[in-house]
Amino acid sequence: MELQEMKIFIFFIVMSSAATEEIKKNLTCTEGGSITLPDPVVESGLLLYGKMIIAVGNNKESNIMAESFRDRLLWHNNTRLFTITGLQTNDSGTYTIASERGFSKYALAVYKPAPRPGVNRSRVSTDSCTLVCFVEKAHETTLYWIKGEEILNQTSTGPSLPLTVDKQDFNSSYRCVAANPADEKTFPVNVKTFCSEENNTDETSENNRHFWLFLIRTAVFLSVIAITITGIYFERKRKRDRQSQGV
Repeated sequence: MELQEMKIFIFFIVMSSAATEEIKKNLTCTEGGSITLPDPVVESGLLLYGKMIIAVGNNKESNIMAESFRDRLLWHNNTRLFTITGLQTNDSGTYTIASERGFSKYALAVYKPAPRPGVNRSRVSTDSCTLVCFVEKAHETTLYWIKGEEILNQTSTGPSLPLTVDKQDFNSSYRCVAANPADEKTFPVNVKTFCSEENNTDETSENNRHFWLFLIRTAVFLSVIAITITGIYFERKRKRDRQSQGV
C-alpha cells in the first residue's frame, strides 16, 4: 500500500470509531445489472463492502483490493463515482464510501429478475369471467392486477391470483403484473377476447399449455421424490433381510 493510500486507511480507522451514519439510501438491482453509488470520491477515499475494504481511490487512480470485485468495479475519472457491474445476489449488503467529506452508507439488495406471468381463464358465465394470473416460481414475487391505470386491491405473494371481471367491464384493459422490488413483468389481457367462448387463439392455447405444463412438472417432481424414497426404503430392507439370514 502506497503512502497516500496508507494515510487514507489511517484516516478511516480514526474516523470509523466516531462514525454514526445510518443508511443513506436503499438501492435495488437485478442480477447481471450494474449500480452506481451516488456519492463521489473527489480526491481520495475508500469503498467498503461491510467491513472489508474493496477499493481505494486516489486522485485519478483506483486500486481494487478485493479479488471478487476485480474487473467489476469502476471508478469514473470525470464523475468520481464508483460503479459495480455484473451484480449477483451475494453482492447484496452495505457499501460505505469513506473520504475526507465523511461517510456515506448504502444498502444494496440484488434480486433475480421477476418471473414472467401467465394468465388462464378458470370460469366463464353469462355475466362474468374469472381469470387466474400465475407464475412458476413465486419466491420474492408479488402478483397484482391493474385495471386501466388503477392497481386493484388484489395482490398475492403466492403462485397464483384470481380475478373475476363482470361483463360490463369486459371492454376495460387489464394487466397482470409479477414484481419484486427491482423488476417486474406484465401480461396484458383483452378480457372480451380472452373470455369469449369462441376464443381459440394461439395466445390462449399457449397459456393453457403453460399452465398445465406447470402442474405436470410439479406432479412429476413429487412422483420422482416418492419413487426415490420408496426405492431407498426397500433397498435398505433387502440388505437387512440378507444380513439377518446370514447370521
